[in-house]
Amino acid sequence: MSAPTIYIDGDACPVREEAYRVAGRLGLPIVVVGNGARGVRPPPLPNARIVVVGDGADAADDWIAEHIAAGDVCVTADIPLAARCLAKAAKAIAPNGRVWDGDNIGGALASREIGRALRESGVATGGPPPLDHAARSRFLSALDAAVQASLRAGHGG
Repeated sequence: MSAPTIYIDGDACPVREEAYRVAGRLGLPIVVVGNGARGVRPPPLPNARIVVVGDGADAADDWIAEHIAAGDVCVTADIPLAARCLAKAAKAIAPNGRVWDGDNIGGALASREIGRALRESGVATGGPPPLDHAARSRFLSALDAAVQASLRAGHGG
């Protein structure tokens, strides 16, 4: 079986460089998908590529959900995309290192809807905290663990 592929959601992913390092170290394919990915330069890795999708709000998410396979890993802060990846037996990790799984994705989707309703009613909910060194370290550990688990299980896209 082939090695798992790492998919990166979006143009503004704050941990692209960290993901590139993991992919390069393990020789894994990595795909950055986004609307404005034209400005994103892929690393000088043989298995790296950029996919530029249309301008639709969910175009990158739809492309990833269509192409991801069991054992692949998606790096995304988008909870609905994470749920779609999990439904295909892929893994999903947020840039802050949170690993999405069957035990926490339902609550995260519900919390997201509550936050959306609050924002629509005019309540300021704030955004996520800035990504600090500890979060980047958690992300690297989570990504490495997810990829290693897929490799041990013989998964790959």
